[in-house]
Amino acid sequence: MLKPTPKLKSDAALDWVPEAARQRMAQVASAAKLVAGAAVPAQCGGRIIPAPGRGPFKVEPQSELLPNGVDKRGQDKWIEKDGGFAGWNPIRATDAFDLMMVGAKRRGEDAPLTASQIAIGRHYQGLVQRHDAGGIRGTRLDGGVSGGTGIDFMDAYLAEGREIEALRRRIGTGAAMVVRRVRPSMRGGADRRTIPDRVLVDMVCLGERSLSQVLEAHGWASKGPTRAALLEALSAALDRMIGYRGEKTS
Repeated sequence: MLKPTPKLKSDAALDWVPEAARQRMAQVASAAKLVAGAAVPAQCGGRIIPAPGRGPFKVEPQSELLPNGVDKRGQDKWIEKDGGFAGWNPIRATDAFDLMMVGAKRRGEDAPLTASQIAIGRHYQGLVQRHDAGGIRGTRLDGGVSGGTGIDFMDAYLAEGREIEALRRRIGTGAAMVVRRVRPSMRGGADRRTIPDRVLVDMVCLGERSLSQVLEAHGWASKGPTRAALLEALSAALDRMIGYRGEKTS
């Protein structure tokens, strides 16, 4: 376990310490700060180990309903208990949607996206990440292969690919940001480019980019009106992925 770095009143107190020792102290302090930032809250139990490489994460509160006898009318009574398995709560990595929600809350604004829109965005992210992994089955310690038979595995892999293509068809080939729709003072530099809907969805859902980063990557000025227009386009694309607005579902 890393020992805490001794607190020194001033840099002058380090004058007597050899340069190599000072570098070592700085390394220890940096490592301790990194480990402290990766600490997992006690409410998550002891099986989730601290992992600095995990990056920012969010606790997902869990609860369950437990029977609590019957009432005077003979109907079952239930009590809500906090915590998931063994009373613990899981964690998950934060994503672009979390940052959007935090930013809106900090500015005192309403949620930028609905729960359904965020859910389909994360579902799309998970599908693409698993599919892009190449469909490699895991190997068990006993030498067998997990995931069922080869036919079952390939059927699932192909079905996943078809679902991804269906979602992408729903996104469509339209443009999220078109130059003529935005006032010249809000457009940005001369190198600005049209932002297709599919590129917008992929940059946010798969690339973990913010709306400002999407705008800047395409030469647009990251201002309130342009971000609002891009958010509207993202919201509409996610709705189409769900199947709303009269879009055909597959």
